[in-house]
Amino acid sequence: MEALSMQITRHGATMQTNGDALALGHELPRFSVENAQHQPVSNADMTGDMALISVVPDINTRVCSISTKAFNQAMDSFQDISFYTISTNTVDQQQNWCAAEDVTKMQLLSDTDASFGRAMGLYTPDNGTDARSVWITNRDGVVVYRELISEQTDEPDYASALAFLETHRG
Repeated sequence: MEALSMQITRHGATMQTNGDALALGHELPRFSVENAQHQPVSNADMTGDMALISVVPDINTRVCSISTKAFNQAMDSFQDISFYTISTNTVDQQQNWCAAEDVTKMQLLSDTDASFGRAMGLYTPDNGTDARSVWITNRDGVVVYRELISEQTDEPDYASALAFLETHRG
């Protein structure tokens, strides 16, 4: 499996992540993030169901907000699939955003110590965030779909990710 070098841009300015992004066909590496109840969530907790993991740099920015709301709305069509958004925001920042935006279904997970970002090759030291990306894992936690967004101010390809879920669930 080939790994892509993670050179990304934000408003056209070039940045590097801490490594190459996890390749298709690989299991999620070990990591620990925090849920809304300040409980740890690990890669092992994301097995058993297919999962869509949307990684956003900062939930309080326009594109991150738009993408999280878009995936939250799509959840109604996918009762059998877990949806997560991971950002480097604190749990409190995420909960304040959810309350302000009326997002109640999507599980937001906090990666303030960049455990997930570093393990996945997505952590961007220049600004202390994880690179925008979309991941889908199978029931065993193996990556079966990924979209690495080069320009961090661009939205992900929602239609492709949701079509993949539609054709591969069950």
